[in-house]
Amino acid sequence: MAGLPGAARARSASPGSPPVLDGSFLLSPLGGLMGAQAVLGLLVWSLIAATTYHLHAAYGWVMFVSLFFWILTLLFFVTYLLQLHQKFYMIPWPLVLMIYNAVATVLYITAFVTCAAAVQPTSWRQWDYNRRAAASFFACVTMITYGVSTFFSFRAWKGLGSNAATSQVTDHA
Repeated sequence: MAGLPGAARARSASPGSPPVLDGSFLLSPLGGLMGAQAVLGLLVWSLIAATTYHLHAAYGWVMFVSLFFWILTLLFFVTYLLQLHQKFYMIPWPLVLMIYNAVATVLYITAFVTCAAAVQPTSWRQWDYNRRAAASFFACVTMITYGVSTFFSFRAWKGLGSNAATSQVTDHA
């Protein structure tokens, strides 16, 4: 059994084994999008945090959305990178990711609109204006990446892009 090609994968997914780094995840669309979401989300909340956002309630919402989803995206990224999702096989991960990405997309739409509407070009602090304008741009780009992730998550949840023979073999192997 140790010489079979699937033996190493079966050992990495067993509940008692240590986590294994999955390098191919970084090259997958899901890994690339999660990495982009982490970087873009970091840009959004750090740009807002560098302003006097506490004086404007609208920026508090943008800060909450960006920081909350940045932390959750990092948790999902580490979960998939270390193949921890295989250890918790009873959780429907494609469905969880689809719901997460859809909720993130909707809330990032509200954060983007709020951030863009609250940018005032006549601000007495020019650096706050520049940072807030950049944060609204990056919130829009982050919203788009979550929307694309929702699309790919939906396809993975529905099993689109694979045939019945492939899914039968990989599910039971």
